[in-house]
Amino acid sequence: MAPLLLAAVLVIATCGIVYELLAGALASYLLGDSVTQFSTIIGVYLSAMGLGSWLSRSVDRRVAQRFVEVELVVALVGGLSAPLLFFSFGKLAFFRAVLYPVVGLIGALVGLEIPLLLRILKDDYEFKDLVARVLTVDYIGALVGSLLFPLLLVPRLGLVRTSLVFGLVNAAVGLATTWVLQTRLGSVRFLRAQAVAVMVVLAVGVAQADRLTSLAEGEFYADEVVFARQTPYQRVVLTRGRGSFQLFLNGGLQFSSADEYRYHEALVHPPMALRPGAKRALVLGGGDGLALRELLRYPSIEEITLVDLDPEMVRIARENPLLRDLNGGSFASPKVRVVNQDAYVWLHDDHGQYDIAIVDFPDPNNFSLGKLYTTRFYRLLRRALAPGAPVAVQSTSPLMARSSFWCIVRTMEQAGFATRPYHAFVPSFGEWGFVLARDLPFEVPRKLEPGLEGLRYLTDEMLPQLFIFSKDMGPLPVQVNRLDNQILVQYYESEWARWN
Repeated sequence: MAPLLLAAVLVIATCGIVYELLAGALASYLLGDSVTQFSTIIGVYLSAMGLGSWLSRSVDRRVAQRFVEVELVVALVGGLSAPLLFFSFGKLAFFRAVLYPVVGLIGALVGLEIPLLLRILKDDYEFKDLVARVLTVDYIGALVGSLLFPLLLVPRLGLVRTSLVFGLVNAAVGLATTWVLQTRLGSVRFLRAQAVAVMVVLAVGVAQADRLTSLAEGEFYADEVVFARQTPYQRVVLTRGRGSFQLFLNGGLQFSSADEYRYHEALVHPPMALRPGAKRALVLGGGDGLALRELLRYPSIEEITLVDLDPEMVRIARENPLLRDLNGGSFASPKVRVVNQDAYVWLHDDHGQYDIAIVDFPDPNNFSLGKLYTTRFYRLLRRALAPGAPVAVQSTSPLMARSSFWCIVRTMEQAGFATRPYHAFVPSFGEWGFVLARDLPFEVPRKLEPGLEGLRYLTDEMLPQLFIFSKDMGPLPVQVNRLDNQILVQYYESEWARWN
């Protein structure tokens, strides 16, 4: 019996850490600021485990039965936690009023399990061996769950299905222990019927996981969801309304097909105006292929290296008809070479020098993205550019996130770039900011490259106007963003919180 119960501890610990990670990932996906969300989730979960352990002292009779019952409740609550939280976010104004009680309840139930198991096993081992064995297996289970979650579960199953599958595993453990502990349970028919009922509910959920996810996501978006996929790095969703479609990554709007041309023309053509005849281009981010589309308008471009972390995003942009038509099939060009790697890591190696660079990362709303806006990153980028080669960096909104925008400008200057900040109006986002930079002082570009065709937004007359800032978007005193302070992420979160 004892070895089987220790195996149950391993499974219980794995399920427990997965529920905790699910709540943290969901909170980060829905609310942003992954550091804050994971910190608060872990704090609530661990304190609730302590409460559950303390409450276990009140269980005086039928310890084995209570253990099975707790296991089944954990299975049901933990298994349904992800779909419940998804639906709550779409329906309720006070999402945290559901998030933290759910996390606390799961934590308290998980905290109950181990003390009850210790009491069940106390006659099989000496106390010192009992504690050592149970806690060792418990910590190993936590390691197993923490490794499985990012490497296998989220990429392969997604958040909702992972939640339901592990609830099913928890329920299976509860059912199995009715045989392992049968001599201590007495009549087990009702317990087994409960376990089977919980497993049926969760099994139906697993079978309908994609539908549940689609229904939940439908509450987030104004338009119909026409495509959704969980990659190892992000949730990719396409929605379509009247006359346009939109790309969302982890719930954040990346572009609308109705006006993305304004953004991408403003991102690509000002630096190209500084480097007529550029042959070798570097694109960091831009896995949707839209910056590539603009670069490929130039006959002089012979080679474009695109570095994007997520190969699945690139595959979607290649194969999805909506995205492929919008980016003009840019990934099919023989001039384009795709590297699926973290741009920060990739820049540490010598890849030769480029005539122009386009940096099109998502906004710095967490520390993993914030590192791509630091002095260290920009120094690495500067090394990858030929002397005098320009770079354009998307830099969030100078109106909505003014300190964040000027922090990026000052950080690039600290890294040795001369800068010329500019902005463009994109209806889906409002005023949007960019930074044009190179390693030597330069004047604002006045003319687009001659012979450029197909533009819908930029003209020679408009180009210099992009560099004029109104008083409410002008410079502010800000700190420089470094790896060891990530002040940009703090600016960004505080500023955008006012508009959400």
